[in-house]
Parts: sequence; structure tokens; C-alpha cells
Amino acid sequence: MKKLVVFLSLVLVSAFILAACATPTPVATTAAPASETTAAPTTAEATTAPAKQYTVALVYGVQGDAFYITMQKGAQEKADELGINLVADGPSKWDASVQTPIIDAMIAKKVDALIAVPNDPNAMIAPLQRAYDAGIPVITTDQYIGDGNYTDGSVTFPLSVIASDNFEGGKIACEALIKDMDGKGKLYILVSTANVPSDVARRDGCKAAIDEYPDVELVGVDYTESSAPIATNQTQAVLQKYKDLNAIFGGNLFSAQGAAAAVKSAGLSGVVKIASFDAPQQAIDDLKNNVIDMVIAQQPALIGATAVQYAYDALTGNTSEIEKKVSTPFVVITRDNVDTPEAQAAIYKSN
Repeated sequence: MKKLVVFLSLVLVSAFILAACATPTPVATTAAPASETTAAPTTAEATTAPAKQYTVALVYGVQGDAFYITMQKGAQEKADELGINLVADGPSKWDASVQTPIIDAMIAKKVDALIAVPNDPNAMIAPLQRAYDAGIPVITTDQYIGDGNYTDGSVTFPLSVIASDNFEGGKIACEALIKDMDGKGKLYILVSTANVPSDVARRDGCKAAIDEYPDVELVGVDYTESSAPIATNQTQAVLQKYKDLNAIFGGNLFSAQGAAAAVKSAGLSGVVKIASFDAPQQAIDDLKNNVIDMVIAQQPALIGATAVQYAYDALTGNTSEIEKKVSTPFVVITRDNVDTPEAQAAIYKSN
């Protein structure tokens, strides 16, 4: 009996020692449903992350121009529709050296896309190339860089150029003037610069119309530097030299405004016909008052909206709809149609 007790004691001690040394078996638990998880979820776990809000920069041509004010408004409306943050700025005068620091500032801000109205087709290549090299998609509006052929021309990195067909616009304007002149007489051209692509195209379009009429004489071409006072002085000089001047083509907003002021002061309203390329309210007022006889309205709001849409498409990977060149249509406004909804919608905004 005593041996049995000793034996049982040894067994119990051994069992205790083995239990103490053994690896514990994990206790099985049942996972709670996700809705019952006690740990606070992270934001990423709790909700779907919101889509990125892109910032698109618009660097327009020059401050205070109703054309660019209207372009910015069209761009802003499209940006609001797409949930884009639009930032806009432009030079105080039409000058590549003034516009370049604005481009560089947008690059420094790391905007997601850049829409620009290049002040010079050659001088603005390098600044816009810097944007592209920084990974920023580039779109040009109203003007182009290089030769404007972004498919296989001298500069191909911009996604698109969106602008009016300025050659056709200049030709339409001067054909209408020549018709009012009964196909004969003297015609004078005023455009802003001798090297900005849109100015050159409008000038050459007008010249092409004149070339089709042997009895129409081109008495001169002057460049106004986008200054209405300069245009006024130039027009006054031409009116003094050519007392029988029949018509003036004002190839941009300031050129037409300056020409209209000179014609008014000379008492020649209705005698010297004026076609204005661009449709600010002042041009419409002059049209109604018989100072200007026709207004060629571009569609800057449409240009701005299309550019923002293209920027968004590029940023979201939808590049199949992006065309390398987009030509927007004109609206021709005369005293006969100035009060129609189409003409009224084409008038540029001043603020």
C-alpha cells in the first residue's frame, strides 16, 4: 500500500511538471462581424478616398482685354462643372519677357496642367518646355508656339492648340468691307504685331481678299502694339494722307477701338467703313452708332472651356478625344442681326 501511494505521488508530480513546461494551446475565438469591430476604422477603411481635385493654370495673353476676360469666364465655368481648381494670371502687357515669369511661377506651384496664350511663338517655347519637362501637360489657346503644327512640326510637345481660324476671319472681314465698297477703293489694315501668329494670319487673310479685287488698293499696314491710342494716331495720319480712304480693317480689339476713335473725331462715321475683329461691348456700341460696320466675334469662352476639358481629359487618361488643332467658329455681327440671341451671346464680357 505504501508503495502504491509513493507511485501515485510520483505520477502526479511528473504530470504537474509536464503541464508547466508544455506550450500553451491558443484559445479559439470567433471574429466579430465588421460592423461590430471595436477598433476605430481609419478614414481609408471607412470611406472611399475622394477623387483628386486637379489644379489647372490659365496664363492668358494680356490683362484687361475683354477677349481674355471672356476666355477666363468660359474656362471657369467648365472648371466648376468638372470640379477643377482654376488659377489664372497674365502679363500687364503683351511681352514674352513679362509672361515668362508667370509661367515659371505656375511650374513652381506644381499645377497639374497649364493652358497658355503664348506672347511669342519662339520666345515662349523654352518656358513652356520647362512646364512639360516638369510633367505638366501643356495646351495653347489663341496662339501657338513653333510653327503651330503639333503633330509633326518644329514643336510637338503641346497637347493641342485651340484657336480661331484667323486667316479665314481676316478674309471674311475684308471681303465684307470690299462688298460695302462696291469692289473698288482704298483699304487700310491695322493689326497688333508683325510676328504674333494670329495677327499675321488676320493680316494675310485680309490681303488675300484684296488680291481678288484689282480695283481695291491696300494703302498700308500698321502695327498698334495692342494700344488703342497708337491705333488712333496711326489712323489719323492715314486719314490725312488719303482723304478718299474707304475702309479700315481693325485686326484686334485695340486696333479697332483706336481706328473708330479717329474716324469719329474726323467726322467720317459711316463714310469710312470699319470692320472690327473682336466683339467687346464698345465695338457693339460703335456698330449701333454707325461708326463700325461689322464685328467679327471670336468665341473665347468656347476656347477656354475646350482647353479646360482637354486638360481634364489628359489628367484622367482620356486622351483619345484630344485633337492636336481645334478651330473655333466665328459669329459675324452686323446692324441687321446685332439683337439676335446668337449675336448677343457672342459679345465679350468686360468683368
